[in-house]
Amino acid sequence: MTDIAIRVDNLRKRYRIGQREPYKALRDVLTSAMCAPFRRLRRIPKSEFRNANSEYIWALKDVSFEVKQGEVIGIIGRNGAGKTTLLKILSRITEPTEGYAEIHGRASSLLEVGTGFHPELTGRENIYLNGAILGMRKAEIDKKFDEIVAFTEIEKFIDTPVKYYSSGMYVRLAFSVAAHLEPEILLVDEVLAVGDAAFQKKCLGKMGGVAKEGRTVLFVSHNMAAVRSLCSRAFLLDSGKVCQSGPVEICIDRYLIAADTNALCELNTLTLPRPTVVVDDKATLRITRVKLDTPNGHNIVKTGEPIVLIISFKVFQPLHNVVFGFTVESSDNVRLCDCRSSDSCGPISYMQPGDYSIRAVVQSNPLNPGTYRLSLGARSESKGLDYLPDLMILLVETSERFESLWLENPSGLFRVFSDWTLQSN
Repeated sequence: MTDIAIRVDNLRKRYRIGQREPYKALRDVLTSAMCAPFRRLRRIPKSEFRNANSEYIWALKDVSFEVKQGEVIGIIGRNGAGKTTLLKILSRITEPTEGYAEIHGRASSLLEVGTGFHPELTGRENIYLNGAILGMRKAEIDKKFDEIVAFTEIEKFIDTPVKYYSSGMYVRLAFSVAAHLEPEILLVDEVLAVGDAAFQKKCLGKMGGVAKEGRTVLFVSHNMAAVRSLCSRAFLLDSGKVCQSGPVEICIDRYLIAADTNALCELNTLTLPRPTVVVDDKATLRITRVKLDTPNGHNIVKTGEPIVLIISFKVFQPLHNVVFGFTVESSDNVRLCDCRSSDSCGPISYMQPGDYSIRAVVQSNPLNPGTYRLSLGARSESKGLDYLPDLMILLVETSERFESLWLENPSGLFRVFSDWTLQSN
């Protein structure tokens, strides 16, 4: 028996702007299958599948991953990144344009309000309908029925057609059915945002219980606290591609810095506020621009590769014995190290007024993958000249040359590189 619950290989999905996907009933599927051999015999004109005036958009591009049984995976990304499209393909609601997805086990999905419910049927009838779709016997559903209804807290409306439900009532019933009918795989989209805060908390607790029972969960959410607490791994989608996968913290950090002004790799710092306690109020020196010089043009560096920081500054009055430095702190506010210009060339003995730049290079980045914060300052003879706390976010990723050799996620904050020599005795 394989331990893989979900396998996705080179999945691609293309939509034509302005076109709706046709609804297919069972008779349409059967008719299409019977006619398929005859369709292959006739030549299809290009005009049937290509319109020169049509515009296409790729919702998913070459998405590949595997999820093991019992894993709880978070899927995060901005609106329009392809998260819901991915779950719709896994739920068999829509078909991929290319590639394939395999589901090993009974899957239940909660993608959007109304998915899987018949509006004319009552809440009670929809519970039995969904259970039947999942392949459960009536006796199994009877056993879970009271628990499902109690969880929804809408007992008095259980025999009312669901078309009269509010969106919150709909979500309560839909989630309760999806979570309690014991699917082996649970696919949950951001639909929980419709519910109130108390119900969201209740749902997250239930999903945590589902995960502890060894069932597989794919959880799409913009609630990073929920993703952190529930998930063991995550996938970050951007423009239809998986741009990051692995530990939850790394994926969340990369997602968050994309919208953070501190996440820029080049900053104009002249107008940024300075803490007056440690900065010379006479403004004899001001840091004007800071650039993290990376090959990718982003504030992303890899373990073992150089960190290059270019600092532009302006001197207003003659200065003696100037030292620049930056500190690195972890995401939980632990100061890890100080790097100072005096370490390599000593204090700058004399500077007259003018514009300057200084380049700092850490030849081999020792930081393990994670998110760090840089603070930057300048001093002259024990007097603070300029200081910019929490200036820039630094995202560290594993270098490809180490990733293939490292058998598990490295622990600790630093990767210390050492030489090893094998000898035969």
